Formats: sequence, structure tokens, C-alpha cells
Amino acid sequence: MPTHPRLRARLRAGTPLLALALALGGCGGAVPTTFDLTALPGAARSGPARRALVVAEPVGLQPFEADRIIVREAGGSLSFLGGGQWADRLPRLIQARLLQSLENTGRLRSVSRPGDKVAADTLLVTEIRAFDIAAGSREAVVDISAKLVSDATGAVVAARVFRARVPVAEVNAGSAANGLDRALSTVLAEIVRWVGAAA
Repeated sequence: MPTHPRLRARLRAGTPLLALALALGGCGGAVPTTFDLTALPGAARSGPARRALVVAEPVGLQPFEADRIIVREAGGSLSFLGGGQWADRLPRLIQARLLQSLENTGRLRSVSRPGDKVAADTLLVTEIRAFDIAAGSREAVVDISAKLVSDATGAVVAARVFRARVPVAEVNAGSAANGLDRALSTVLAEIVRWVGAAA
């Protein structure tokens, strides 16, 4: 069975976006292009690292549990956009980029996943409320709620909802992934600042 070599592509829209875009081909016909999401770059460390944080995998409605790019129609119905997919299940991919973005600040003593068995002061719990393309307005919409939970008491220390909307030129896989990556970058930056202020 012949296979095509890996094709690497980068989409550019004013931000260093999508570390990965792979187009794979095989005997079964066209395979969707695979897109990654971008973590925030490192920043100058300000102040001592105090908090040890565990970042839980985000939860969300069933459509957001997959690796597909989602379109939300004007009436609220959801569908999968053809021609593209994420590099992993969306919750696991967002968890990885959130964890990396927090690590890159240098302001936390440690950042880990629940399965790492690292002692932590606080748990970051998030929910994906929206991560889709609004077809009517042609916008990439990211809506994530976050809670900081004390590991010692289980009490919610702080809670906030983070939202971003970015225009997209077309409702296709490349433009959608581009827009969602940029919207997520805005949300990640706000979450990182929020966690840092609460640390």
C-alpha cells in the first residue's frame, strides 16, 4: 500500500501559530489535515515561585471530547468540519498547552498532571464551554471556565470564565484552526495572569 510523505505546513495570521499541520495521504483517500494548538512562550520570571499546581484535563460536552473541529450553526446545532482534525483529543490537547503555558512563566514551583503524583497546593479545574466556529458571524469562539481548588480543603479558592472571539476569513479547516488557535492564545494568557495573581 503506497503512502505519501508527510507534508508540514504552517498557517500564519499575525501570531506564531500552529506548531504542527500535517497532511497525511494513503490508500483510503484524502485524510484530514491535522492541526496543533500553541502554548504561550516563556516570560521573564517575576517574584519567587510559590505555588505547586496540578492541571486537570478539561471536561466538556461530548462533541468537545473528540479530535474534530466543530462548527456551530445560527440555530445552535453543532457539526464537525470536514478536512481537518486536532492532533489529539481536544481536552487533552488544551490541558497540555495550558500546562506548558503555566510552566513557561516560571512563576510556579511545579506544574503537573493528576497522574504525575506530584504533591500540589492547588488544583486547576476547567470546563470547555465553547471551542468552535460560529458559522453565522464567522468567528472562532473559545469559552473556558476555570476554578482553583485547594488541595488541602477541597474549597474553591477562585473561579472565573474566560472568553475570546476571533474573526475567521472562511469556514474551512485551515481558517478555523487558525482562528481557534489565536482565540485560545488570548484565553491562555488571561488564565496564566489570573493564576499568577492568585499565587
